[in-house]
Amino acid sequence: MTEIDFTTADGKAEALRRMLLAREFEDTVQDRFADGEIPGFVHLSQGQEAVAVGVCGTLTDDDYITSTHRAHGHSIAKGLDPNRALAELYAKETGYCEGKGGSMHVASLDEGMLGAQPIVGASAPLAVGAGITAQYEDADWVSVAFVGDGATAAGQVHEAFNFAATWGLPVVFVVENNLYSEGMRFDEQHNIEDLADMAASYGIPGEIVDGQSVEAVHEVTAEARERALEEGPTLIEAKTYRYRGHFEGDQQPYRTSEEIAEWQEHRDPIRNYVDALLDEGILTEDGYETLRNEVETVMEEAVAFARESEEAEPNAAYDDVFVDAPADIEAHRGRLAREEPNWGAY
Repeated sequence: MTEIDFTTADGKAEALRRMLLAREFEDTVQDRFADGEIPGFVHLSQGQEAVAVGVCGTLTDDDYITSTHRAHGHSIAKGLDPNRALAELYAKETGYCEGKGGSMHVASLDEGMLGAQPIVGASAPLAVGAGITAQYEDADWVSVAFVGDGATAAGQVHEAFNFAATWGLPVVFVVENNLYSEGMRFDEQHNIEDLADMAASYGIPGEIVDGQSVEAVHEVTAEARERALEEGPTLIEAKTYRYRGHFEGDQQPYRTSEEIAEWQEHRDPIRNYVDALLDEGILTEDGYETLRNEVETVMEEAVAFARESEEAEPNAAYDDVFVDAPADIEAHRGRLAREEPNWGAY
């Protein structure tokens, strides 16, 4: 997926289209999960689209991202095909990981998505590993690690910050501060107001950006990407908000419905960007409806694709795991082939 040129009307319209697609993807997953079509757990990111699109809109096809358990928006923004991404959530063979990964393990090396990471904070050291490769090969690409605000309390994240800073690696760390670490409020977990202040401990720049503004996120990330290629890492704190619970089914006793409604009404990244583009004369009401219809059609086709795809075969669980498979693998394959899978147990 190409970079977004925010100096043009077409570029701004494309940014809106990508945010709408990310939102429609999540809304579709929300509905299909509620209907029991999607197994496992899902963690949705409605409200955070400006971060995903603003960051990924600065990246080239050669750049890489690593993500969290809340990775659908990042994946779509990086250019993954909604059909194959949704099929993966459906545990279908046509998914990016042939249905073996599901929501929290979507990955596509060809499109620069090194993987969603259900282990909190795991995305940071993985991006550092990619950064080591880029430095070793004297490459002109960067890696970007998306991490949540709660993940900054994890030791491996700070090890990643320190390693990248000390080696001057071409890495950008993007902390999506959506104010909640699972069910814990930000001010209950951290003794500072701005996580970007952590950057000073490692001698690297720390930037704070309004995570509800796609253009603001794009601008600060573009500067960080160029800095990564020339000097080393930057820590960006994007202040944002998630509308859904930590996971679907979360009763959310830690916040009020009034708080969520306030953000949706006054700080929604899509609604505010639409209003801005209408005011600038870049977008018309008809143009907006056309974009909405386009992304709705994309997701309707994705649902049909996922439903019609073949389910992953249980005995394929050992594929792509071993270079030289142990002798007893065929026995395990046979057992799995004989047993009826119970996807609802996972």
